[in-house]
Amino acid sequence: MGGNNKGHRRQFGSVRQIASGRWQARYLGPDGVFRPADRTFDSRKSAERWLSLKEAEIARQEWIDPDAGSVLFRVYAGDWLEDRDLAPKTAQLYEGLLRIHLNPFFGDMSLNDIKEAHVRKWRTARRKSKVGKTTVAKAYRLIRAIMNTAVRDELIRKNPCQIEGAGQEHSEERPVLSVAEVFKLADAINPRYRALVLLATFGSLRWGELAGLRRRYLDLDAQTVTIRETVYDLAELVPGKPKSKAGFRTVELPELIIGDLQRHLRDYAAPGPNGFVFVGVKGNQLRRANFSKYWADACAAVGLEGVHLHDLRHTGNTYAAEAGASLRELMDRMGHSSTRAALIYMHARSDRARDIADALGKRAAEELKRSQDGSGGATDRDDGDEDGRGEPPVVGAPG
Repeated sequence: MGGNNKGHRRQFGSVRQIASGRWQARYLGPDGVFRPADRTFDSRKSAERWLSLKEAEIARQEWIDPDAGSVLFRVYAGDWLEDRDLAPKTAQLYEGLLRIHLNPFFGDMSLNDIKEAHVRKWRTARRKSKVGKTTVAKAYRLIRAIMNTAVRDELIRKNPCQIEGAGQEHSEERPVLSVAEVFKLADAINPRYRALVLLATFGSLRWGELAGLRRRYLDLDAQTVTIRETVYDLAELVPGKPKSKAGFRTVELPELIIGDLQRHLRDYAAPGPNGFVFVGVKGNQLRRANFSKYWADACAAVGLEGVHLHDLRHTGNTYAAEAGASLRELMDRMGHSSTRAALIYMHARSDRARDIADALGKRAAEELKRSQDGSGGATDRDDGDEDGRGEPPVVGAPG
C-alpha cells in the first residue's frame, strides 16, 4: 500500500492510510457529524475492527458524543454541588474538599481527559502528603460520585475512579470513657455545662442536637428527650432538621441524670417552652467555638487527653449496647437508619473483658454443679453409664 493516502471504503465508516504509514478510521456519528477515531492504527485490519466495534456501539444505542465530556471538572463539579439538596454541614464539607483537594489537581481537566491513572496519581500524592487518610477517602468518594453522575449524564463512558477500597475510612478507635470519668468531667466543667456532658452521654446526642434542643422537647416527668431540630455550626448558626427520618426520635433517659437536668432547667436554660436548653454565659445560643475552652479545661483538669465531645455519644452508645440493647434498639437510640454505625458502637470496653470472663466462668461453674448434684457424683455416673465404658456425661447435654 505504502504511504499513498489511498482510502478504503466500507459499508460503515472509512479507513485510509496516512503519510506515516499508519491507518486512520472515520465514521458518521448519530448526530450527523463525521468523526475520526481517537487514535491511529498499525494496520487496516485494526482500523476496520475499531469501526466494527463503533458500529455495534451505535446499534446498541450506547454511543456517547466524544465532545460531550469536554466540560472542565471544576465547572461540572460546581454545578453538581449546586444541584443537590444537601444539609448545610455536608455542603460545607463538599465545598472544602473540592476547593482544597480536588480542583487543584482535576479542576482544569476536561471530564473525558480524566483517566484512572490520573486518579491513582492524585490519591498517591495526597496520601504521601500530610493530608489525613480519612480526608483522602472522603475526597475520593466525592469525585467518584461526581464522575458517576457524569456517566449517567452520558458525558463519559466509564468512571475513572476504580481504586478498590479507596473510599473506605479507617478512623482511629475512639475512647470509651468509664462512668467515673464521665462524672469527673461533669464535675470539672463549668456548672452551666454539667448537664450537657451528662445528656450527651446518657442521651447519645450529637453536638447540633444539644445546641438546638428546646425546653419543650425535654420531658423530665417521662424521662425522655425528643429530637426534632438541630443546629449546624458553620460561619453562622444555621437551624435545621435531622438529616434522615431516623434522626427524628425520642430517647429514654436514665433516672441517674434527671436531677441534674432539673437543676439545669431551673438555673441556666433560656425561659419559655421554645427556649434553648443550653445557652452561653450571656444567654446567647450555644456555639462550639465558645464551648471548646470549657471542654478543654475540664479534660485537662481530670487528665483526659485527646477526648472529643463526640466521644461522649460514642461512650453512651457503648453503655447502651453493654446494657443489652439490640441492634435495632441501638439504631433507634442513635438516630441511624443503617446498621453499620450501630455495629461500630457494639464494642466491649477493655474493662468489661474481665467482667465477661468472670460471668462466663460463674455460669459454667453453676451449670457444672447442677449437673453433678443431679447425677449423684462420679461413682453414680460410672454406675449409670449404660454402655459400661464408665465415661462421664457431657456437661450441659440434654437429659
